[in-house]
Amino acid sequence: MTRRKKIEAMLADDPADVFLRYSLAMELDKDGDHDVSLAKFAELASCTPPYVPAFFMSAQQLVRLGRVEEARAVLREGIAAARIQDDLHAAGEMSEFLSSLGNAD
Repeated sequence: MTRRKKIEAMLADDPADVFLRYSLAMELDKDGDHDVSLAKFAELASCTPPYVPAFFMSAQQLVRLGRVEEARAVLREGIAAARIQDDLHAAGEMSEFLSSLGNAD
């Protein structure tokens, strides 16, 4: 059984488990199912409270896909969410990544 199938089986038992949902999005990215992966990350980002790591992983995936403007927008949202949750480490990492992308064209 693949890692993805194991995660999907565990999610069948506990569909609200945020970490399992995040893990599935990561596996979908590795499998090249980018649209589904990005949709899963977006769901996690719109949870209450937002799942902060989803913003960073989504932005990294978007950059790999050449969708840099979308990545910048996701990072800005993620930085705001991280600051609200007082996760200054995550806010800092996302800020650095955003900086590394340069100025918007």
